[in-house]
Amino acid sequence: MRTTTATRPEADAWIAVLTKYGHLHHAEPGPDGVWTVQRTRTSTPHTLHHPVLVLDFVADVLRDVRRNATGLPR
Repeated sequence: MRTTTATRPEADAWIAVLTKYGHLHHAEPGPDGVWTVQRTRTSTPHTLHHPVLVLDFVADVLRDVRRNATGLPR
């Protein structure tokens, strides 16, 4: 359990890592730390307005990655 709140730099770093490793189709920063992210080409884009929402999204992505860690491409 976290004892500190999420920060914008932390959220930015996680989005960069997920993008680098191909777990996000598209990620676009917006004003004031807002992110618009899209998991796959056909999925609905999500707008994340706060670093806590970004980290919740990251946790969901990581959970899916771990669940599908069969070594096969998606």
